[in-house]
Amino acid sequence: MRLEIKKEGGFTYIEEGEGEVMLLLHGLFGALSNWREVVKAFSPNYRVLIPMMPIYEMPIKTAGVGTLTDFIESFVAHKQLRDLLILGNSLGGHIGITYTLRNQENVRRLVLTGSSGLFENSMGGSYPKRGNYDYIREKVQYTFYDPETATEELIDEVFGLMKSIPKCMRIVAIAKSAQRHNLAKELPTIQVPTLLVWGLNDTITPPLVAYEFEKLIPNATLKFIDHCGHAAMMEHPEKFNQILRQYLESDVLV
Repeated sequence: MRLEIKKEGGFTYIEEGEGEVMLLLHGLFGALSNWREVVKAFSPNYRVLIPMMPIYEMPIKTAGVGTLTDFIESFVAHKQLRDLLILGNSLGGHIGITYTLRNQENVRRLVLTGSSGLFENSMGGSYPKRGNYDYIREKVQYTFYDPETATEELIDEVFGLMKSIPKCMRIVAIAKSAQRHNLAKELPTIQVPTLLVWGLNDTITPPLVAYEFEKLIPNATLKFIDHCGHAAMMEHPEKFNQILRQYLESDVLV
């Protein structure tokens, strides 16, 4: 499925389908294409939107979780979106949580996969070395249980980002902001039904993190996918979509 990128009102995004709004939020090294199979599976019945967060363009002094949450609030307001179903991977999950904490009245359900917000082992414990392609390959592969999931296209994309010093600086600033912005005290206030879909072999936000999210969020459901790393919707899209579909069809609401 070819995803058509749109530009409007200063936003770059994908929008497919009609119906209940499904807002997809990508991670720190993510791209709109990370959600391709989710869009393909759910756009026949949902209005699926993926905004491209300005991770590499925002002012370095304000690069962080708060500013990215402001951006999502602006996007939601611009598109006049209501009763959201939010899905977030990694940093996108973190932003999904902070948006929900600010706007619970506008969130119908929340889905987190490999979310930061409690603990994350960023890029295998260190930041990528600029200009070292083999090192970048190793760290991108670390994201997945099966290294073959890290396509040459994905590795090239990350390598290209890391050649830019300003982009590297923003990535580091946002990663540090996410690590500082621990949500443990705030998670118990979330009343929105929440689905946690976690890779059983996630080395960046390990299964213990998923259990902690389940313990802290009052109305949470946790599902694991075996032989799966940090980005379940990419590594096992059919299983991820099946879990999500079953959850949505169960109509778990407040």
